[in-house]
Amino acid sequence: MINLSQDIQSLSTFKRNTNELITQMKQTGNPVILTVNGKAELVVQDAVSYQKLLDSIEHLETIIGIRKGLEDIAKGETQSLNQFIQEMQEKHGISS
Repeated sequence: MINLSQDIQSLSTFKRNTNELITQMKQTGNPVILTVNGKAELVVQDAVSYQKLLDSIEHLETIIGIRKGLEDIAKGETQSLNQFIQEMQEKHGISS
């Protein structure tokens, strides 16, 4: 969870205290939101936390895909493997 007192900094503060803020990000796992003229402009995050975010997104997209497939099955919106193979062969000009 973002800590408003620590995780929102001005860009100039970030420039002056880069090493300290990098250490903070690594310790907390939280990104730092950088402001320019009082408005949020950038989000800076350590690489480990960013990778975890990407992995979580991939995991969620997989779950969404599985749910969609299960919904299709429940609705009867599927085709046999043979139908799929024939369709792909025709579409891509592959002989059987």
